[in-house]
Amino acid sequence: MMAPDDPIRAVEALLFAAEAPLTIAAIRGSLGGGVDVGAVLERLAAHYAGRGVELVRRGDRWHFQTAGDLAHLLRCDREEPRKLSRAAIETLAIIGYHEPVSRAEIEAIRGVQMSRGTLDVLMDAGWIRPAGRRETPGRPLTYATTPDFLTHFGLASRRDLPGIDDLRAAGLLDPVDLAVMELVADPDAEEAVANASNSV
Repeated sequence: MMAPDDPIRAVEALLFAAEAPLTIAAIRGSLGGGVDVGAVLERLAAHYAGRGVELVRRGDRWHFQTAGDLAHLLRCDREEPRKLSRAAIETLAIIGYHEPVSRAEIEAIRGVQMSRGTLDVLMDAGWIRPAGRRETPGRPLTYATTPDFLTHFGLASRRDLPGIDDLRAAGLLDPVDLAVMELVADPDAEEAVANASNSV
């Protein structure tokens, strides 16, 4: 397959017609050799920056989306989304920060047993996926986030998830949450708690 005469227009057309976000490899496969797809995508992203439609990267995939500041114009055409339960939100956060993670690990972090439907709700939303089995006794199934998770929450990658300082500054952590998160983040403190429990 020969490279197109105008690779910028060709990449633009491919992305516009695609039903789902495309990887650089998929775009290159459609165009053939001789095209620096990464450079073309950067030029297109700069060209569309600040317009009503923007070219964005979500993980390793690229797609066009409506500019975020124009969402209020389109809101009347959207269905009211179903709210997630607290258990589903906590489970999604744990998977986002710790993936790949098993059901038992999620329950250990949350401190409670998870209902059967929680993971199903998140998979139905397209935000998590099975990520293979862990090579440990019982070979538990693990879960990870999907490109749709990044797209829905406006993240380029998981590295863009807020840290403890960001959550604290936004007032989203209560004192108990802070104490638990600091304990999890500090392996020495966790070991001290374990030692204290064993000595009782």
